[in-house]
Amino acid sequence: MTTPRARVAAIQMVSAPEVQTNLAAAGRLVAEAARQGAQLVALPEYFCILGRHETDKVRVAETDAAEPGGGGPIQAFLAETALRNKVWIVGGTLPLVSNTPERVRSACLLFDSAGQRVARYDKVHLFSFRQGVENYDETRTMEPGAGPVVVESPFGRLGLSVCYDVRFPELYRTGFNSRTESRLFQPSSPIDMWFVPSAFTSTTGAAHWEILLRARAIENLCYVVAPAQGGTHPNGRRTHGHTMIVGPWGEVLAEQAEGEAVVIADIDHARIKEVRGSLPALDNRRIQ
Repeated sequence: MTTPRARVAAIQMVSAPEVQTNLAAAGRLVAEAARQGAQLVALPEYFCILGRHETDKVRVAETDAAEPGGGGPIQAFLAETALRNKVWIVGGTLPLVSNTPERVRSACLLFDSAGQRVARYDKVHLFSFRQGVENYDETRTMEPGAGPVVVESPFGRLGLSVCYDVRFPELYRTGFNSRTESRLFQPSSPIDMWFVPSAFTSTTGAAHWEILLRARAIENLCYVVAPAQGGTHPNGRRTHGHTMIVGPWGEVLAEQAEGEAVVIADIDHARIKEVRGSLPALDNRRIQ
């Protein structure tokens, strides 16, 4: 049964190269979100490591805890933190081993309030950007995932995506018919809440971040929850921040520009129903 209203928290961080430092910060922020009544908490991309070198995430990559003999401290942290705080956690991204030794999968893991893993989504679209001294190419150290993941939860139908994915609106529509790991929903059902844990660069974020998030909410008449990295990191990288939660009419419900923060908003399924009833754009689609 879907809860009519739910409180959701998007966590903003300024992650460092040291995993344990980041886990301590994430644990403190999740606990604060739970204290404020959040039932579902989302961490940003690379919450556990923003290394000094691209290969640092490969060095700390974990085997999948769902596989025999798999696991590691980051996955254990997410499970224990969800259980301790009695919240569902969208685990931003963490590096899991891939099919090639020099690359990782950037995995977004969803845990329920009992500390059980519900779903895994591997980032599909790998970021590439060149402008002046800025040069990013995630294909050097990452392997792409296979497709979207949508999960049935007490808070409605949740869609998992990551950062650069937000530039590809077809992913947010093909989610209507996606594979899922568990808690399956009926095909062609729209998603109530999309998650976009991110580490947008300062350059691209200033130009496109808010526009893209609001567009995905408007197109799908759903909530969009976008926890972000926000500030200047020890490795010298500057991320855009502006963690935000967007409503199904495209309105920004809550936002934090920079620095560590807990961004809170209430998700109201009556509001989703109202918006979809007054503007039946999902029913009016002709191109599938």
